[in-house]
Amino acid sequence: MAADNINPENGEINLLDAKFAACPQPVYAELLEHYRIATTAVLGAPILSRYEDVIWALRHPEIFSSAMDVHLALGSERPMIPLQVDPPTQTRYRKILDQRFSHKRSLELEPAVRRHANQLIDAIIDRGECEFGAAFAIPLPCLTFLSLMGLPHADLDLFTELKDGIIRPPVPGSDLVGAFEHRAATGKRIHAYFETVIDERLAAPQDDIISYLTTAVIDGDQLTRNEVLDICFLFLLAGLDTVTATLGCIVAYLATNPPQRRRFGQEPELVPQAIEELLRWETPVTTVTRVVKQDVMIGSVEIKAGTMVNLLLGAADVDKAEFPDADRVDFERQQNRHVAFGGGPHRCLGSHLARMELRAALEEWHRRIPEYTLKPGETPRFSPSIREVRYLPLVW
Repeated sequence: MAADNINPENGEINLLDAKFAACPQPVYAELLEHYRIATTAVLGAPILSRYEDVIWALRHPEIFSSAMDVHLALGSERPMIPLQVDPPTQTRYRKILDQRFSHKRSLELEPAVRRHANQLIDAIIDRGECEFGAAFAIPLPCLTFLSLMGLPHADLDLFTELKDGIIRPPVPGSDLVGAFEHRAATGKRIHAYFETVIDERLAAPQDDIISYLTTAVIDGDQLTRNEVLDICFLFLLAGLDTVTATLGCIVAYLATNPPQRRRFGQEPELVPQAIEELLRWETPVTTVTRVVKQDVMIGSVEIKAGTMVNLLLGAADVDKAEFPDADRVDFERQQNRHVAFGGGPHRCLGSHLARMELRAALEEWHRRIPEYTLKPGETPRFSPSIREVRYLPLVW
């Protein structure tokens, strides 16, 4: 598969290929071995895949900047905060946001996550089968997000539709104009929804994130309405999609690797470490994009200022230079500095929340449904970019 997906003459790779999304590790291995810098098939943008290059770029936003106009292609009228702004401005936003996503605050939400997980399992356990995404991996993070934001659970289907309208617009992959237009229309719906909610919170504050944002102060100034909107826009995408994608990737792996699945269920003390290893191996957010602010040398190759660059997190996480036996899933791996949550100043704001959700969800699932497999004759289907398992039929 790697040979089919990489042009051997120039290291050109199609990051949007469905086969690549289903099993990217062989492609990563070929990139790491043969190409210091590859390129994307669609726009010809450079790809950095080695761990040392990716982590260096993540840690130097003054060179590899997140401040770029790609928000327009994602349906947002302005850059999403704090993802698409650089330090020192980004640091000011993180100061008020980090405290709301601390490890301690995440643990306060754990009982609700476990309760929601069991309610979802109650609805399917007697059937002996389910499509894992629709039954569990999609609704559980959505319910957590809605609770965190103080939004009605009845809006779950709406938020799923809006999220998919941005990340996976319902148009052919080659229809870039159609995708742009659909995202723009969806973005307007997202802004309109949160405009209404902000008005409601200003009139009657609650104990939720949106109420907090409407009163948050940075250096003596309250956040503007647009700043609150831009934060909410990002939260909708990040809060709903990445945990869903990670749950699907992990369970797809465990369903096809029974010895590992049994260890996961029978050795609960290993679960946190096993989750870290599966984050490394699967890395659902395969790539992040940066724009180069000044000419920079990567090895013997010069990348010019203004160039869009893809940092291939998934490849970095299986780089043998950083991870001994990188192609082996080792639940007892001792040193695991994976970049599944990114790195540097833009390291994922919600990493504590995500880890808690993953641990609680997977512990409850394996406590009640420890023996499961893929439904015979069926094949999981993965989406590219963010590797969500769009179809994962399980039986038990």
